[in-house]
Amino acid sequence: VQQVGGRHVNVTQLMGPGVDPHLYKANRDDIQSILDSDLVFFSGHHLEGKMAETLEKLGEQKPIIALAEQLDESRLVKDEQSQADPHLWMDVSLWAGVLQPISESLAELLPEHAYEFRGNAASVEKQLAELHQYGIQAIASIPEDQRQLITSHDAFQYFGLAYNIEVLGIQGLSTESEAGLQRINQLVDLITEQKINAIFIESSVPQKNINSLIEGAKSRGHEVKIGGELYSDAMGEPSSMQGTYVGMMAHNIATVARALGGKTEDFTIE
Repeated sequence: VQQVGGRHVNVTQLMGPGVDPHLYKANRDDIQSILDSDLVFFSGHHLEGKMAETLEKLGEQKPIIALAEQLDESRLVKDEQSQADPHLWMDVSLWAGVLQPISESLAELLPEHAYEFRGNAASVEKQLAELHQYGIQAIASIPEDQRQLITSHDAFQYFGLAYNIEVLGIQGLSTESEAGLQRINQLVDLITEQKINAIFIESSVPQKNINSLIEGAKSRGHEVKIGGELYSDAMGEPSSMQGTYVGMMAHNIATVARALGGKTEDFTIE
């Protein structure tokens, strides 16, 4: 939103670095920020689980737009209960589709700047197309027998489909779900049988379940390391490269590729 709106918008982000949106509860200041705003964007598909009802009620008073719900429904990943996986931004080519609803919503609010908003959106879309190709090439550099991405919770299914890597999470789509002993044992079996070298922690999810996998594999004579920290449900610090969507995804792609034996240069952010 900031990149598309540029100098004409003042963006207030309610959930900062390291915050888990599945568990987040809106406080009074958040509600006031929403009430004071001209336009509200959120992701949707139950990502902001405990805020959904609040956003729905406030949507009766002002434009509140669920960006992920504007995207192509045929590309959604759904669970056994037909609930959509909300982590659509993990496929850069899919997430690029939010640029149009952002630019058109801003254009409706500030029509005198519509041309600039649409131009900014086109520039970002070009960069995202380059980032998507970078992801394809970087993950393809991983040896085929090491293309398994194991993380704390099931946030990377779109990433796996977009970049051709098998993805396995300890917890389900939401961090509210509990990790069962059976699931941990299944993943320990996989890690030891396939000699997987690295698994990954997430910036917004506690590390304890990943530690259980490391200890379980070690008890069976296989050393598996933490390949790095990935940004799943939250970006990095605002002043850092990972504090932007492009920087976050470039970091994730490079971290996964290098830790699993691939080779890739850093993505150039203009």
